[in-house]
Amino acid sequence: MAFESLTEKLQNVFKNLRSKGRLTEEDVKAALKEVKLALLEADVNFRVVKQFISSVGERAVGQDVMNGLNPGQMVIKIVNEEMIALMGSETTELELEPGKTVTVIMMCGLQGAGKTTTAAKIAGKLKLKGKKCLLVAADVYRPAAIKQLELNAGNMGVDLFSMGDKASPVDICRSALEHASNNGHNVVIIDTAGRLQIDDAMMQELEDIKRETGVHKTLLVVDAMTGQEAVNVAAAFNDRIGIDGVILSKMDGDARGGAALSVKAVTGRPIIYVGMGEKLSDLEQFHPDRMASRILGMGDVLSLIEKAGSVLDIDEDKEKEMSRKLKKGKFDFEDYLESMNQMKKMGGIAGILGMMPGLGMGIKQQDLENAIDDKKMARTEAIVLSMTRQERQNPDILNPSRKHRIAKGAGVDISEVNRLVKQFEQSKKMMKQLPGMMNGMGKKGRFKLPF
Repeated sequence: MAFESLTEKLQNVFKNLRSKGRLTEEDVKAALKEVKLALLEADVNFRVVKQFISSVGERAVGQDVMNGLNPGQMVIKIVNEEMIALMGSETTELELEPGKTVTVIMMCGLQGAGKTTTAAKIAGKLKLKGKKCLLVAADVYRPAAIKQLELNAGNMGVDLFSMGDKASPVDICRSALEHASNNGHNVVIIDTAGRLQIDDAMMQELEDIKRETGVHKTLLVVDAMTGQEAVNVAAAFNDRIGIDGVILSKMDGDARGGAALSVKAVTGRPIIYVGMGEKLSDLEQFHPDRMASRILGMGDVLSLIEKAGSVLDIDEDKEKEMSRKLKKGKFDFEDYLESMNQMKKMGGIAGILGMMPGLGMGIKQQDLENAIDDKKMARTEAIVLSMTRQERQNPDILNPSRKHRIAKGAGVDISEVNRLVKQFEQSKKMMKQLPGMMNGMGKKGRFKLPF
């Protein structure tokens, strides 16, 4: 996961600060030196690091901090505020043209950054807001690019415009605008061609498309896993064609995360979205304050709640029935199975715990994933699926002979079935307390955890 190493290093620095009753100027300087090294190792632009450390240092050695009751916490607060400012301070929305004007969005970036998939993800997001989108296949060079966009458009339920790979990209885009105007589309998203590296031919083509079609928004997709190179790419595209925003793809990978902390400072252009997975739904709005909170190990409950609200489709009557079951301790294996499916949609329990304040602090992502073995979860699901509907709805009838049959059907030892049943009985007692815990999460926070 991006920032895992940086988060761990920063938490160690802050732990040392909090352990001191009072801070000297030397303590602050020593801590900032460690922060500087951690940021550089995370591949943050060295000029950005220099300015960041300077800004934090000026505030951290002030009298209010040094003589405060909890100077360690004050330094952490300053680091958090400066990190938010570094990434843009405010969340930047993708603004569309008002009224009946068709908004033209041009996607650009190097080959392999994820433009085609991201274009479809954006179309899907805008569709949910009531927009009629048209995806335009203007990459006529990469094999299967048009087919990939066609498949993604179908999965998102949005329209596609293609003229094959023989027409010029500029002609395709001109025809697409006419098609959009005639068919009531209010958003046109152009998937342009990329190259393995920046070259003049690619830039000229983008300039031609932008000039001929009156592009309103130029969005650059960069691969977060390329680190500092992603920032260099962003700067080059901005200097040549001008960009309105950046989308960081592959933020869920084993990246150092420096691009997220450098792009805004280097280009002056905001990060609008971050790609957090391969699924077409895995595109998140970029919130500088929430990202800073994740980096510093403070969790991100707001994003967790929003994700729950967007990916979990829970029927009102079904939810009331679940609440009633929880209060009476009537939670059964049918509910358990549904909870496991919802957990998958949320990115797994490791991803959820990483967003929870306190639970994510001091715990490595790898440790979470090791503690919650995917194979073990799959075996648990196999056991539940090997039960009959009657057994899932009434676990009390699970006698030894039934358990033997279930174990054989799931391909596991009977001891695993016994262990699951025992854990399930214990969890039913815990589930009685869950409604009270979840009430504070708001209406959008309706989701269940399979303890």
